[in-house]
Amino acid sequence: MALITLGSNATTTLNALVWNAQSAAADVAQIAVNIKAQPAVGTYQPIWPGAFTRRGKLFFPNRGDSFINLLPGDYVAYDSKGWPIVVSGFSIANGGGWTHS
Repeated sequence: MALITLGSNATTTLNALVWNAQSAAADVAQIAVNIKAQPAVGTYQPIWPGAFTRRGKLFFPNRGDSFINLLPGDYVAYDSKGWPIVVSGFSIANGGGWTHS
């Protein structure tokens, strides 16, 4: 499986992964190495180690200390500055205004 694109029906696209427990390690790794810390001022920071795991846990850097657990069918993506984005599988499947490849 390879990464796909994701975006709202009216915007540009993002690199994304449809999460499930059988997601390829390389795809999970590609998402993980592109999630970066966002400083209050200045340029974006390096990769945030452990921000996305093979078990479907996602951490939003510098926004508290909690992980969220992705459900099968949820989409995880990152923007051009390395910020993680999650769209529920329900929203994707039920006309939530999202387009994917």
